[in-house]
Amino acid sequence: MDEDLFSLSGDAPAPRTLSDRNRDHRAPLAVRMRPRSLDEVVGQHSALEAGSPLRRLVSGDDSRTAPASVILWGPPGTGKTTLAYVVAQSGDREFVEISAVLAGVKDIREVVDQARSRLRTVGRETVLFVDEVHRFSKSQQDALLPSVENRWVTLVAATTENPYFSVISPLLSRSIVLTLESLERADLDRLVDRALVEERGLDGAVTLTEDAREALLRLGGGDARKILTSLEAAAAAALMRGTSEVDAAVLSQAVNRAAVRYDRAGDQHYDVTSAFIKSMRGSDVDAALHYLARMIEAGEDPRFIARRVVIAAGEEVGMADPAALQVAVAAMQAVQMLGMPEGRIPLAQAVVHIATAPKSNASYRALDAALADVRAGKGQGVPAHLRDAHYAGASALGHGTDYLYAHDAPHGVVAQQYPPDDLVGVDYYRPTTHGHEETASRRVEALRRILRSGDGGTGR
Repeated sequence: MDEDLFSLSGDAPAPRTLSDRNRDHRAPLAVRMRPRSLDEVVGQHSALEAGSPLRRLVSGDDSRTAPASVILWGPPGTGKTTLAYVVAQSGDREFVEISAVLAGVKDIREVVDQARSRLRTVGRETVLFVDEVHRFSKSQQDALLPSVENRWVTLVAATTENPYFSVISPLLSRSIVLTLESLERADLDRLVDRALVEERGLDGAVTLTEDAREALLRLGGGDARKILTSLEAAAAAALMRGTSEVDAAVLSQAVNRAAVRYDRAGDQHYDVTSAFIKSMRGSDVDAALHYLARMIEAGEDPRFIARRVVIAAGEEVGMADPAALQVAVAAMQAVQMLGMPEGRIPLAQAVVHIATAPKSNASYRALDAALADVRAGKGQGVPAHLRDAHYAGASALGHGTDYLYAHDAPHGVVAQQYPPDDLVGVDYYRPTTHGHEETASRRVEALRRILRSGDGGTGR
């Protein structure tokens, strides 16, 4: 390595900085490592397969068949801006980027007017990249329609929110919506390796220990930009210390975030998940929130967390508070639409609801008891009066005969046999006296008295 990187004018050693390694590269590492072609893009295999809208845009195929507008929908750091740049660099197109947070209708019209002039005078196409398009008002989105309709610009819009809810229908109908997925571990490893060794990146200035790599990927949460930004900060911290090795301690100091010990495929994953569920079951809302925070901070898949919350709503709360399941399912759907970090908000609401709700596992225990009887061979034929009677010859077999229509009874409940003969009087569901289930318990007792008034069932 170049000796003058380690000293100034004399023998006194000086800390090596990233600017020493990249004197002509002042841009952030995430910008320097932005792919220059589709071949350098990691992940997003389905969006980049042969014949896809993005492939056709980049290849410059017949403009009559190329899409005029593409909306890229996906979590942060999945490559939406990167793909827009790749499209722009192909075919010598002009690239114009506007932010939906800052731009107004006037700005949009100015960009479109310039694009029309450029196309008319020099024949050069313009790629208009709109970041966070979901933040545009209806009038701002309306202002884009003529340019998309007439192909004055090639619109590439990016959003982290479901465009079917946040983008107006006329713009959607003129666009191809491409869903980008979170990057896989192999993709992120490849990205980090490239940033460490390539000249435009860190150019071999530092090495990364395995512990630091694991922590870096956890802290990044699948966000490529965040991972590269954290890597750059850690590399600078290591070089300022006079070392070329980035370990977990250097990383945590550089990004001011603890490197949470959490292996998504190992003991920590199962231990924290178990504690999370048991804390909700045990009604310790503070502990439940702590374990939720640990999973989020460690980069656990939010869809996995949401599934566990839905299961807990049915298994731990059940009929003691029927609304818990509705809240949990709504949180799961919100996570799907919002992604992270916003998805943490409905997750927290659902966890608090479940942890503080009255508890009952009576409904799923009832099903388990019924399943045990079925597996043991119990349950004879369906009573004749309950069998299907909608085919010729059914009445001759006695099917449907003597069936009593419940809605004709005064209270909508009529005494007749519903279970098979060998299960008459069996009580699977045994409600608790917790929450809503206390009311349900009284109603179940009354219903059973009416239903069994003519069959002599004793219960068990």
